[in-house]
Amino acid sequence: MKFSKFTLLFLLASSWILAQNQKFTMAEAVNGLRSNLAVKNITQFSWSEDGKSHLQSVRNGYIITDLKTGKPDTLISLYQINGKLSQDQKLRALPPMKFISGNKGYYQQKNNLFWWEKSGKIWNLKKTIELPEDAANIQLLGDQETWVYTVNNNLYLNRNGKSVAITSDQDENIVNGQAVHRQEFGISEGIFISPDYQKIAFYRMDQTMVADYPVIDWSVTPAKNVNIKYPMAGSKSHEVTLGVYDIKTASTKFLNIEGDPEQYLTAVTWNPDNKSIFVGVLNRAQNHLQMNQYDAVSGNLMRTVFEEKNDKYVEPQHPLIFFPNSSVDFIWQSQRTGFNHLFHYHLEKGLVSQLTKGEWLVTDFLGFNEKKKDIYFTATKETPLEKHLYRVNWNNYKIQRLDQAEGVHTGVLSKDGNWLYDSYSNANSPRVVNLINTQTLKSTNILTSENTLKNYQRPEVKNIVLSADDGTPLYGKLILPTDFDPNQKYPVIVYLYNGPHLQLITNAFPASGNLWYEYMAQNGYIVFTMDGRGSSNRGMKFEQAVFRDMGTVEMQDQLKGVEYLKSLPYVDSLRMGVHGWSYGGFMATSLMLRHPDVFKAGVAGGPVIDWNMYEIMYTERYMDTPEENSEGYSRSNLLDKVQNLKGKLLLIHGAQDDVVVWQHSIKFLKAAVDSGVQVDYAVYPGHAHNVLGKDRVHLMQKVTDYFNEHLK
Repeated sequence: MKFSKFTLLFLLASSWILAQNQKFTMAEAVNGLRSNLAVKNITQFSWSEDGKSHLQSVRNGYIITDLKTGKPDTLISLYQINGKLSQDQKLRALPPMKFISGNKGYYQQKNNLFWWEKSGKIWNLKKTIELPEDAANIQLLGDQETWVYTVNNNLYLNRNGKSVAITSDQDENIVNGQAVHRQEFGISEGIFISPDYQKIAFYRMDQTMVADYPVIDWSVTPAKNVNIKYPMAGSKSHEVTLGVYDIKTASTKFLNIEGDPEQYLTAVTWNPDNKSIFVGVLNRAQNHLQMNQYDAVSGNLMRTVFEEKNDKYVEPQHPLIFFPNSSVDFIWQSQRTGFNHLFHYHLEKGLVSQLTKGEWLVTDFLGFNEKKKDIYFTATKETPLEKHLYRVNWNNYKIQRLDQAEGVHTGVLSKDGNWLYDSYSNANSPRVVNLINTQTLKSTNILTSENTLKNYQRPEVKNIVLSADDGTPLYGKLILPTDFDPNQKYPVIVYLYNGPHLQLITNAFPASGNLWYEYMAQNGYIVFTMDGRGSSNRGMKFEQAVFRDMGTVEMQDQLKGVEYLKSLPYVDSLRMGVHGWSYGGFMATSLMLRHPDVFKAGVAGGPVIDWNMYEIMYTERYMDTPEENSEGYSRSNLLDKVQNLKGKLLLIHGAQDDVVVWQHSIKFLKAAVDSGVQVDYAVYPGHAHNVLGKDRVHLMQKVTDYFNEHLK
């Protein structure tokens, strides 16, 4: 069969148009960017120890690429490994491997650690180390012979296959070697190994004085109660200390940290000389931090290096970072000027200099180039909507931007500081990865990902800047329906979070910020989202605007967004919905009750209903205690405002939620029943604070159906 040129062009054009009109399924809208629509990435990237090559994971193996030649080579493969394993040890897929060097590495499979070494071109299984079946928090010491780990609430050490108990607390409510303070204050671990690998510092958390809180496992019959320790605002908190275990003497000494037993211990840092440990001691009121230095042998206080105070709160997030080859000069990250910046300290001289300054904040410290006296970091210097790569010279304080493209950049610096891995995305670029030579600033591209969404019907996304009552700029996005007609009126969904530690609006891929927004746009909705005061990455004044009065200033800002939406001729102000999760669930419910004439329908997931029932560390930072701030807690409490509801409200909660405990929405239901108010409700058994995996598709279908029922 022959086709004319015109016919061929018509067929090609038709197929292109059809491709552009493809719509997301709900599964793609929810999980697509983690599955069939995932943007190509470089996985498990790392620099070699000598800085001459880089490693990455590929399918069934790892490759190593020479920086000078750009030539990749297989470092290790699944085929090589299976060739050395017994039949019952063989792998279907290679687990993530940790490489100590180009010829040593290990992986974990269940409770077994498989240690591999390369001789010539051949990899051999050197040894297999079996740890207890329930071992967790596993760390390898630099001697490559000693492992530290926890089992249940105790800490153990394994050297050459022999295990030793570092702690032996019988009470399960005394927890060793694990993250404390509910992982606030930047805490992510509970084991701190000295630079010479001879001592192990660890958290010991006594929770015996904290009330038990029930979390019910409904998957078994009869249902089983699992108690957790959940210290609520204003109640008794746990008590934390720091022990130091000496491997040679097999003895433990606890640091003599004075003060309120309920204070917070964070920013734990070993001095590079191995003789002392630094601990940030933060009072329970979280407005006074002391950075103390303790002797690692005696446990006694050596000095208070500096203090920080704030009339609202101090929030330490990072340990000290010592300069190369120094045990007296270090960097401290602080928000004392209103924005997170880098400060150079000397143990004897005190504050030496503020290395970075301005109305922008440092978001990540990346490392040093000792020879050039440069410090590398990411920051919001250009705009709060982007992160870029910079370096500052610690002698002349000159700051230089290192990347070229707009967007959100992340970096990995080589050990010698000569190479920088730069991965970024923006509204139009799904992912680009470059290697930057920090000497010449020449950039070599190693990945430019294809747009996995190119065949889908995509909405127009407008970047919006509004002004708060005090003139503060507020950044938002307006996502228009894919078949947008300015002469029609459309229903609107406002998606929000608007709480501390989260930013929704950035210049990243996809431009909308969320494929579910685009799914709704494909189905005839306008979607609006905005970061109001209280959100992250805008500085302390912006975040502290909610202090002692959560749910008031944030709503004023979100209502500015509503005013803007109502000013648009194509917005149907009688068909507006609001949706959020966690703090966003609190906000959605607050708007439905405290401003009941605005939204026709709302969906609140995992909502905080009464801050009296939320955890101490977070709540008391932003609200003080209920005793100190009864008016603020009363204003934000939604239990006595249920009777105000006019629109339709759906509450959703995970039955195993141990962050915003289920009792929040259960008490709300009781208040609704007592008030004769009808609300809708859904529970997700087996899920904690977030509903993940395939069940999240079910969740978002429920949310979508609810808006379709009440806004369409």
